[in-house]
Amino acid sequence: MKRTLLALTLLLALASAGLAQTVKRPALLFTPDRIDAAKRRVQNEPVMAQAWGELRQRADSLSRKRNLADAEYVALAYLMTGDSRYADWLKNTLLAAVKAEAWASAEMLARVPAWHADLNVAHKAYYSAIAYDAVYGELSGSERKEIARGLKRLALDPLMDDWVREPTRIHSLNSMGHNWWTSCVGMGGLLALSLRDDLPEAREAAATVNRILPQWFSFGGDVLQRKPRTFDRDGGMYESLNYANFGIQEALLFRLAWKNVYPRQAMPDIPQLALLPDFFLHVCYLRTGVLYNINLGDSHKNITAESSLMLLHALGVKNDNMLWYFAQVRQGQNRDGYFINRPMGFLYTPQLDRAPETPKLAKEHLFADFGWATMRTSWEKDATMLTVKSGYTWNHSHADANSFILFHKGVDILKDAGNCWYPNPAYRGYFFQSRAHNVVLFDGEGQPTEQQYHGSSLRGQLYDLMADGDIRYVLADGTGPYADNFSRNFRHFLWIDNVVYVVDDLKTHRYGSFEWLWHPGGETRKRGADFEVTNGKSSVVIRPLFPRQLALSDFVHDYPEDLWWEQIEAPTEDLKGTESYWSFHLPGKRDRVKAVNAIILKDSAAQRELPRMERREGKDWIGLRVYNKGKVTDIYINQLADGRLMHSNSWIEADGWTTDAYMLAVSYPEGTEAAKSEDMFVCYGSALRRGDTSYFSSLAKQTVIARGKDKSKWIVRNNE
Repeated sequence: MKRTLLALTLLLALASAGLAQTVKRPALLFTPDRIDAAKRRVQNEPVMAQAWGELRQRADSLSRKRNLADAEYVALAYLMTGDSRYADWLKNTLLAAVKAEAWASAEMLARVPAWHADLNVAHKAYYSAIAYDAVYGELSGSERKEIARGLKRLALDPLMDDWVREPTRIHSLNSMGHNWWTSCVGMGGLLALSLRDDLPEAREAAATVNRILPQWFSFGGDVLQRKPRTFDRDGGMYESLNYANFGIQEALLFRLAWKNVYPRQAMPDIPQLALLPDFFLHVCYLRTGVLYNINLGDSHKNITAESSLMLLHALGVKNDNMLWYFAQVRQGQNRDGYFINRPMGFLYTPQLDRAPETPKLAKEHLFADFGWATMRTSWEKDATMLTVKSGYTWNHSHADANSFILFHKGVDILKDAGNCWYPNPAYRGYFFQSRAHNVVLFDGEGQPTEQQYHGSSLRGQLYDLMADGDIRYVLADGTGPYADNFSRNFRHFLWIDNVVYVVDDLKTHRYGSFEWLWHPGGETRKRGADFEVTNGKSSVVIRPLFPRQLALSDFVHDYPEDLWWEQIEAPTEDLKGTESYWSFHLPGKRDRVKAVNAIILKDSAAQRELPRMERREGKDWIGLRVYNKGKVTDIYINQLADGRLMHSNSWIEADGWTTDAYMLAVSYPEGTEAAKSEDMFVCYGSALRRGDTSYFSSLAKQTVIARGKDKSKWIVRNNE
C-alpha cells in the first residue's frame, strides 16, 4: 500500500513538474521546431535563403550597437547559427536594460492615477521575453537572477499591477479595452512565461492572463460610457483594420507562446478566432500592386493583417483562403508586418504552394454589429469594390457614419481622406471629422466634434445587404450620430450593372442648407452636369440627379436652382501638402430632401458613351429611366414611404405598377415592355402588382430581389 501511495505521489509530482516546464528553451515563439523547419526551407527554397541572408546581415549590423528593440533579429541569428557573439549581445543587452530606473514614460507617470505601464513597456516586455528565452541556457545563475528581478521590477509588475492584479489595477475593458489592453496584458503574460522558471509570481501571472484573455474577445460594450462591443458576431472589429490587427496580434502572441510552453494543457475557448480570417479577407482589395485594405478610421490602405493570420494559422485555425491572402501581401509593404525577411514572418510564413488563385468566399458581407459592409464584382485583381460604413464613432473610429469608399480598377477612386499622426491639429480638426469623408452636411455641420472623445449615444446602422447577379443593395442609417440636426438620415446604395445609385432620404429639425461631400482619388473634371474623377485606368462619373443637377456651366448665377460646387483644400494624409475635395451645395433652405446621385463606373478612362438618364416624376413619386447598353432600368422612389404617413399605407401608381414599396427598380431589354421585366428590386415593400398580376406579396414589408423568368423565387431580407 505504501509503495502504491509513493508511486502515485511520484506520478503526481512528475505531472505537476510537466506543467511547470514541459519543453526546453527557447519555448515561447522561436521554438526549436520552428528553427529546424526554417533551416530546412533555407536549403530548399531560394526565397527563404535570400530572406535568411538579409536577416543575418541585419542582425550583424544591429549587433554593433545595443538596443533592446533589435533583440528579435539577434535572437533569431543566434538560434539559427549558435554563434556565441549573438548570445553575448543578448546577455549584455539584457543586463544593461534592467539597470534602468523605469521603463514607463514621464507623461504616463504624471497621470492621476499614475500609469506605470504603457505600450512602450509592453513592447520592451516582448523584446525582453524573446531575448531571455533565446539566451537562457547561456546565462549563469546569478545573471538569470539579476535579469529576472530587473524585468519583474521594470515590466512584469507594472504591467500586471496596472492592468490585471488587485488591489492595484487601474484599467478596465470599458476604459482601455481596445488594442492597448491586449498589448499590455498579453506582453505582460509573454514576459511572465519567459520568467516562469525563475519567479513563482511569474507562473501565476501567466496563468492569470491565459484565463482572462477570452474576456477581451467577448466584451459586450456598455451603455453608460457608450463603448461598443469588441467584436462583431461575424468576427470583425470596429477599431479599424490597423488597430484590430495589432490588438488581435498581441493577444495571439501570448496564446501561441502559452500553447508552446504547455502543449498538453488545454486553453480556454475563444470562439471569435475561427471568424477572423473571413473578416480580414472581406476588408481587403486585390489590385495590381500592393494589396489594399479598407482604411476606415485610423488605418492606411497598405496596412495588412498577415501577422494575425499567421498566428491563427500556427494555432490551428487554417484554411486555403488564408494562404491566398499571404500570397497577395507584398514584402515590406507596411512598417510592422510579418514579412519573410523579418523574424516572425521568417519562422511563421507557411508554404504557399497550395494557395488558390481566388478565395472561396462570398463577394459581399455585412458586419452588422459595428457597421461595415463590402460589395465587389469579383475577387480578381482590380475589380470594383464598394465599402459602406455607418456604425460607431469613438477613439480610432471616425465621425463617418453613412460614408463610403469606392475602389475601381486598382485605386480608391472615391476615397477616405485617411488619418495622420495624432498630435497634429489636423487629426482632431479634419481627418477624424465628417468633412474628411463622403457624407452629407447640414448648415456646414456633420457629426458633433465631441463624439471623437465621448462617442455617439445613438450609433449608425447598416441593414439589408443583398446581392444577386448585377443587383446589389445596402441601407445605411446615420440618423443617430447626426441626431442634433437630422431626424432622418438614410442613405440607400443601389448598385445595378455599372451604376451605383446613392439615394439620400434626409429630414432635419429646421430649415437649412444641404451639401454633399466627395473626396476624389484622382484628377477631377466637370463636364456639363457630370463630375468626372480619373486615376490611370480608373474613372468614374458622378451625376447628381435629384433634387437638382449640377449647374451646366461655370456661370452658376444663370442656374440659381441647380447645385453649385466648391473646391476645398485640405491636408494630405502625409501632411506634406494639400489636396482638394469637393462640396456640392443645394441652393436655398429646406428641411426635407430626397437626393439621388449616380456614380457611373467607366470601363476605361477614354470611355465617352455613358448611360442616358431621364429624370421622371409622377403623383407621389420621383424616378429615373436609364438607358444603358441595350437595357432599360426604371427606378421609382415613393415619396409617401418616408415616414410621413402614420397609419395609412404608402400606395402609389407608377407606369402601371402598383406598390407600397419605398423604392422599386425594374430592368428589361430596350424595345420590350416593362411588364416583361426579368430583373426586379423592391425596397421595403409589401406588394408589387400590375393589373391583376401579383409579382410579390408579404404582410410585412421586405426588401427583395427577383431575377429571371420565375418571379416566385425572390431573394429576401427582412427589415429587422
